[in-house]
Amino acid sequence: MKRVSFAEFGGPDVLQLVDAEEPHAGPGQVRIAVRAAGVNPHDWRVREGQFQKTHPIELPAGVGLDASGVVDEVGVGVEGVAIGDHVFGEGSSTYAEFAVLSAWARMPEGLTFEEAAGYPSVVETALRIIGQVGVRSGQTLLVSGASGGVGSAVLQIARVRGITVIGTAGAANQDYLRGLGALATTYDAGWVERVCQLGQVDAALDLAGSGVIGQLVELTGDPQKVISIADLGAPEHGVRFSGVAGSVSEALAEAADLISGGKLHIPVEKSYTLAEAAAAHIDSHAGHTRGRRVMVV
Repeated sequence: MKRVSFAEFGGPDVLQLVDAEEPHAGPGQVRIAVRAAGVNPHDWRVREGQFQKTHPIELPAGVGLDASGVVDEVGVGVEGVAIGDHVFGEGSSTYAEFAVLSAWARMPEGLTFEEAAGYPSVVETALRIIGQVGVRSGQTLLVSGASGGVGSAVLQIARVRGITVIGTAGAANQDYLRGLGALATTYDAGWVERVCQLGQVDAALDLAGSGVIGQLVELTGDPQKVISIADLGAPEHGVRFSGVAGSVSEALAEAADLISGGKLHIPVEKSYTLAEAAAAHIDSHAGHTRGRRVMVV
């Protein structure tokens, strides 16, 4: 089979489309014929070696966490899913023709494979950090870098939970944020003052890692009310860096319910082939994403 792999840490040019042995489903796993794979910032951070001190990997290594596809192997002990089922979920080395998933759910009716691939780790992350930051119904949450996949999910989940959201993003994405129910402003000069004019901030999420942790602490008045998923230096400010997933299976089940109920929709901004993995990483690293980017297999 074909898969995207890298044999050394570095820039996008280290990614290669290679022939590889097919993986197989172990106990508690399923294998899918991949139809699409989500492109996440986590993918290029792994490729750069950013997590080697905390979560080392051996090279050569595959790329990708999220995928959607058709089940073609079911591991020992797995129930409730059969060969031929259409699922979306999280696993490893998902930029490939076949991948093993450790958590999955049936794809909601009407969802395409491309759309489904963009949800798993994004929704898990959104649910996790909303819970960790402790924001409640009636309060206001500030989301820095709100137009990407996680931000899109946070805005919609917060709206369902009765939380007001102030979102920052580039000028081109202001209407997009408003369409998701957020109070929107740009992140250029004067953004702190504009946020203050929009309302009092009870909690804040840093999704872009753009060096704004100090301002977020200032706006909330408490480093415990700020969570970052993008700034590894956040703990220097007393702010929690959230990088370890919770229950992906539970998150996928909730995502499926929200999607089926018409309460969650994350658009696919751009699709790439496996041969275009380097371009996908370049675009993801550049930011300014509106929704999700995915690989189509």
